Amino acid sequence: MIFGRVKPLDAILATAEKKSLHRSLGAFQLTMLGIGAVIGTGIFVLTAEAAQKAGPGMMISFIIAGLVCAVAALCYAEMSAMVPVSGSAYTYSYAVMGELIAWMVGWALILEYAVAAGAVSVGWSGYLIGAIENSLSIDIPDAWVLGPFDGGIINLPAMIIAGLVTWLLVIGTRESATINSILVAIKIVALTAFVVLAIPVMNMENFEPFAPLGFGGIGAAAASIFFAYVGFDAVSTAAEETKNPQRNMPIGLIGSLGICTIFYMLVAAGVIGSVGAQPVTNAAGVALEPGSRELTAQCAAIAGQAVTCSKEALAWTLREIGWPQIGNLVGLAAILALPSVILMMMFGQTRIFFVMSRDGLLPEVFSKIHPKYNTPHVITVLTGIAVALFAAFFPVGQLANISNSGTLFAFAAVSIAVMYLRKTDPSRHRPFRTPAVFVVAPLSSLGCLYLFYKLDIKSIILFGIWAVAGLFVYYLYSRSRSHVGKGIIEVHEDDPDAPPTSVPPIQ
Repeated sequence: MIFGRVKPLDAILATAEKKSLHRSLGAFQLTMLGIGAVIGTGIFVLTAEAAQKAGPGMMISFIIAGLVCAVAALCYAEMSAMVPVSGSAYTYSYAVMGELIAWMVGWALILEYAVAAGAVSVGWSGYLIGAIENSLSIDIPDAWVLGPFDGGIINLPAMIIAGLVTWLLVIGTRESATINSILVAIKIVALTAFVVLAIPVMNMENFEPFAPLGFGGIGAAAASIFFAYVGFDAVSTAAEETKNPQRNMPIGLIGSLGICTIFYMLVAAGVIGSVGAQPVTNAAGVALEPGSRELTAQCAAIAGQAVTCSKEALAWTLREIGWPQIGNLVGLAAILALPSVILMMMFGQTRIFFVMSRDGLLPEVFSKIHPKYNTPHVITVLTGIAVALFAAFFPVGQLANISNSGTLFAFAAVSIAVMYLRKTDPSRHRPFRTPAVFVVAPLSSLGCLYLFYKLDIKSIILFGIWAVAGLFVYYLYSRSRSHVGKGIIEVHEDDPDAPPTSVPPIQ
């Protein structure tokens, strides 16, 4: 049965109650938490990708992606408040819809985190190479700093940063809240400086045509830009620490997403208005696919004189409008801040693997703890190798889209779980209740489905292959070894050998 083998919610909550947290967060603190968690990677890295898909219409794409995130976040908040333990959507699904759905959600989250870490590694590489080339006036061969789809051979800087982050995770180094706050401030200051310098030199003619590829292009860009909002669930998972969560959670979620959307639109307007953002086309006037060899060749033909050709869109824009040093500083901000995002995503990946291994769904070796560093070193190293390979050979936009496919699947599952549990267990204590749940949850599910549909066909096919592989693994290995299937109910939050369950959220 598809909804069989449910992990008893009472067993999970019994552990959560042992470590209940002090309710100290108000609406303002939640809003600031959300802004810090969301703003960053996507806007630094994917602006050029969005411009190639939608042109100036990418401003609408940010609104669409933000709205889908908002309704998904309200559903996520109810589940995270009810089930405040590690494992994210995997744990929620296990407690509500059973093992098979939980397995597929966990399998999708593996895709989300590992591939997202690869995407950020590629984005970091683009800013690093841009900063070096502009500061030292040298030209680094593309063969060693771009993957084969982008016209190179291998992206060595992206591999190196993924390897360094893996090493840090193995030895157990995590940033302090102070360092996280500094990095968030650096990103916000950099983006604010960009807006202040780019908006005044806007030329409204650059907004025409506004949607050169129609609404289809805007939807496709929204599906990619969704990556720029990943991290908003940090607010949802803080429900346990929130004062008056029924009032403050919606304010924090909608407030932070609203502010981030406005911020993103201002940055997009600055790019479009100052240097233009029309898609690069071939001789026949057809817009080329982002991250393709054809686009790379066309960009070489026009000497890279289009923002869609840049691997560091914001820094490139500032250099083009006469602020080269500020552009270099914006690039430096990205170089400093993005590695911590890679660390956060890889940590999330290893923690999902760890919890699934402890449930018997993956080999026990994955939850093996290093005797000295107290970290799940086996799965951390395996994850690091996978991330490094993704970063070495795939373009950033493709990686972001594949990551989004896993994220959208997981959020849709949580949205369905909220409705399902409202019907099957209406008396359950809910510290936060999704408002108008039978309107919001279907909107969330449909919104996730729409963005999934607007992903490029390669990403959808790869997700399908990944899902089928997951079903094979489940039925050939995991189902027969599942602890719940054997009647063993375990919740491992308090195990003395468990690694830390979370890192401070930063995006």
